[in-house]
Amino acid sequence: MTSNSAPHPLRIVAWSIVMVFVALVIAWAMYQARGVLLLTYTSGLLATGFGPIVRAIERQRVVRVSTKRVPRWLAILIVYLVIIGSVVGVGFAVFPPLVGQARDLAAGTPEMIERGQEYLIDKGVLDHKITWKEAVQHAPGQVAGVGGDAVTTVLGAIVGLAGGVFGVVTILILTFYMLVETDQIFDAFLRLFPHERRGRVSVVARDISMKVSAWLGGQLLLAAVIGGTATLGLWLLGVPYFFVLGLLAALGELIPMVGPILSAIPAIAVALTVSPGKALAVALFFLAQQQFENHVLVPKVMSKQVGVSAVTVIVALLVGGSLLGIVGALLAVPTAAALQVIFDELTGQPDRPPERGAA
Repeated sequence: MTSNSAPHPLRIVAWSIVMVFVALVIAWAMYQARGVLLLTYTSGLLATGFGPIVRAIERQRVVRVSTKRVPRWLAILIVYLVIIGSVVGVGFAVFPPLVGQARDLAAGTPEMIERGQEYLIDKGVLDHKITWKEAVQHAPGQVAGVGGDAVTTVLGAIVGLAGGVFGVVTILILTFYMLVETDQIFDAFLRLFPHERRGRVSVVARDISMKVSAWLGGQLLLAAVIGGTATLGLWLLGVPYFFVLGLLAALGELIPMVGPILSAIPAIAVALTVSPGKALAVALFFLAQQQFENHVLVPKVMSKQVGVSAVTVIVALLVGGSLLGIVGALLAVPTAAALQVIFDELTGQPDRPPERGAA
């Protein structure tokens, strides 16, 4: 008779029940903290994307004759200052005409709405002019007690805006500290793997970091190109408020799938107040711009730099959008790129020597 007897079946059943209960508790806790986890994941992606840039700055010498390197906190601060300085510089260049055009747009909106309604009445689409009161009363979700609903809507918008600002600030701060403590975080992560596998894990983490960094730079490049060409194109077409509309096009480019369509609608509507032919020209311009982006810019950026196929991008956008909406769509491509690197490693596709290096 051996001393190592098999465990009792009841003990196995009890242990299984406990593990299932623990898993359910963890899943429930993660669901309750999904907002915090999403902020943390977004910060992690940004820290991963900025990592190669920070390391490149960190390797520079303070003085040419010195062996002392740039401190990590200073390298991170340089990256933040460059980003903020770029935004401020663009703001100083664009803000004065932007404010003037936005003011003119706000002042001319009633007249444009009036002319638009007259055009729709002439075409038989409307049978009478719609007043603001009728528009509010027939808006989706509006019922009796419009005043109370309006107050609730305004308060909800204010709370949502404050939450968005708080989320952005939290992401920036958390990203900064993740970049500062990259080595400690990565060393703790490596300890989860056997010693003989840590070299391969380092290589995979480095590849993920490079892909996410390429995606981040690619998104900013696409937004700049689309915003710049939209501003130039609308100016050449003689469309008023082209600075505002170009900025909307750049922001829309950062929103996958629906962003370019939503940013084109205001430009077409403004052009319609000039003439139907002008609106048609603007619609054709945005259609051509999107075709150029989809068939030239995105394949160049995503396929060559990030290394993610068009099919993977589309599926990732659909899945991310269905799970988390716009935020999920924004995070879909870098997540897909990271998963592709892990999949290639698990299936033995990459042919790389097991190098050692921080992620």
